[in-house]
Amino acid sequence: MIKIERILVATDFSEVADAALEYGRTLADHFHASLHLLHVAGDLLAVNMGVAGVVPDLNDVQREGEEAARRQLSEQLHSHEAATVVRGEVLTSNAPAQTIVEYAKTKGMDLIVIGTKGRSGVSRLLLGSVAERVVRTAPCPVLSVHHPEHEFVVDG
Repeated sequence: MIKIERILVATDFSEVADAALEYGRTLADHFHASLHLLHVAGDLLAVNMGVAGVVPDLNDVQREGEEAARRQLSEQLHSHEAATVVRGEVLTSNAPAQTIVEYAKTKGMDLIVIGTKGRSGVSRLLLGSVAERVVRTAPCPVLSVHHPEHEFVVDG
């Protein structure tokens, strides 16, 4: 018997992340598990974007971006009508895969659900894949969702 009590869905608010959220919700309902929704916002303050030693003040931009992400998480969580406990969190980091894995370890997640765009070739080599890094380093099983390749549809 598989026991799943805590499910983490990592989101970047893309279409594939929305598909991953649907899988996470369905699994949380099925296993009566809590659902944690995590967005990792890029840390603009850690990136040196200054020209000739002048660094622009990005505090307001960072704060606004994080607040927008929190609003999106809230909307996604409130659209879920099941009795499953849900929690949304925005963390700031320029290492999203590592942040997702650390969150999963710290919170004792039993499953991570993450969308993947399925990059290949040069784009994968240059950009890498957050989902791939999470799969390689996660402390628990990871379900990667490739949308809309295959949908599991349950009638009635």
